[in-house]
Amino acid sequence: MIVSEAVKKNSAGKNRTLWKKIRQSWCFYVMLLPAIITLFLFSYLPMPGILIAFEDFSVRKGIFGSDWVGLKNFRMLFSFADFWKALKNTVIISSGRLVFEFPAAIILALLINEVKSSKFKRVTQTIYTFPHFLSWIIVAGILNNILRYDGLVNAILTGLGIIKEPIGFLSTPGIFRPMLFITNIWKEAGWSSIIYIAAISGIDGELYEAAEIDGASRLQKVFFITLPCIAGTIVILFILAIGNILNAGFDQVFNMYNPVVKDVSNILDTYIYDMTFRQAPDYGFSTAVGLFKSVVGFILILLANNVSQKINGHGLYSAE
Repeated sequence: MIVSEAVKKNSAGKNRTLWKKIRQSWCFYVMLLPAIITLFLFSYLPMPGILIAFEDFSVRKGIFGSDWVGLKNFRMLFSFADFWKALKNTVIISSGRLVFEFPAAIILALLINEVKSSKFKRVTQTIYTFPHFLSWIIVAGILNNILRYDGLVNAILTGLGIIKEPIGFLSTPGIFRPMLFITNIWKEAGWSSIIYIAAISGIDGELYEAAEIDGASRLQKVFFITLPCIAGTIVILFILAIGNILNAGFDQVFNMYNPVVKDVSNILDTYIYDMTFRQAPDYGFSTAVGLFKSVVGFILILLANNVSQKINGHGLYSAE
């Protein structure tokens, strides 16, 4: 009884301390409220919609009135050859993004950090960040104009004698995927590098001073100070990127691909779009594909986090 009363008093004391801290910092919680409401409205409130994946959904009957079909949509999903082709393309493109695009933001952040002039550094960062704010519709329109057979790039290359015949950069299956990586690096590397630059700015300057006294070169300081100090940030973002491996970039692919390269560019998101809007709408089937993506992404995040925790102790959360 004495122990129980002590536990209750301790719990009550902690609750009072918590509410006291909330009252003292109420303005920060008010600032956080819009984000919480947005998360609830757009992430948690729509969750009952996953029931559509197990139904023969009818707009007239609604989510809770449609006929229940169990795993029928998933059995259909795994029996379609087009689905497996889209899944293969998605994994290949997403893996390429991890290999080529993910390190690009880190390298750019390291290069910007090495710029000594603060004014030139701000200008450089602004220039590299600006493309992020351009819509893929605009970017794809520009690319289609300059990369077509009679476009600017082919005119320059043929004029210099580098190539004899124009190249279909966006209409050649073997070139299309590299073009996805190149254009996305140009558009997003500057924006993605911001978080790494912020992490680098938090490194203690005395570490660099000590390394300089010891005769370390700039490259050695990058490898032995900068990269180890931002390793936690890199690992967390890499885990999140692995969780998004089935999201291969719908906006970019949808605006850049065409029927000629569809065999190498039709990803799960464009496959869902085709099944939902370009054919007879089957919302149950489309939801089943989306649910499959979410479950696989969740499993990959858990696996990547556990592997990262065991290897270097960094992760999204502690397994303990």
